[in-house]
Amino acid sequence: MSKKDIQNIVDKAKNGNQSAYRDLLNLYWSDIYRFLNSKCQNDYESEDLTLKTFSKAFDKIEQYNSKYAFKNWLLAISNNLFIDFLRSKKRHIEAVDIEKEGMLKIADLTPSPEDKLIQEQHLDALLQYIKMLKPHYREVINLRYFREFSYKEIAEELNESLSSVKVKLMRARKLLFELIENANTKKK
Repeated sequence: MSKKDIQNIVDKAKNGNQSAYRDLLNLYWSDIYRFLNSKCQNDYESEDLTLKTFSKAFDKIEQYNSKYAFKNWLLAISNNLFIDFLRSKKRHIEAVDIEKEGMLKIADLTPSPEDKLIQEQHLDALLQYIKMLKPHYREVINLRYFREFSYKEIAEELNESLSSVKVKLMRARKLLFELIENANTKKK
């Protein structure tokens, strides 16, 4: 596909054309996924980061500068998300060096009873927000995050195309985020 053709699709996406978003997703999904999978070495994490890449790119598509290749812009976003992912993963691993014993003591990351209660309350709140979504969005959220289906398994379960599932999940996540943000804004 020529640079001009790609720019046409990007321009349509900037104007809110949903099929243009799907075209960009189909065109670049495998490249971004391969790039991230070469870094993560984990299919689930790679799929999740790829979806986040497209979600972020589509949210910020107005910032795309056509002087650069769209694929390179997506790769830069995915690389930044991967770095953030590594940082958050690193924060979860806490180790304290105890010199006098000459060994590492790994911090106990097991949640306390209070932490478990807080997590359950957060999960209950999240489930309430999920219930506010339309049924088809609730279904993809449930399959992906609670039943841990791969995108391919979700597509088979719903009898839909893979790209349709990816777009639907991306929209569901965005709508869920907006519901939570609006609720938090109202609380303030």
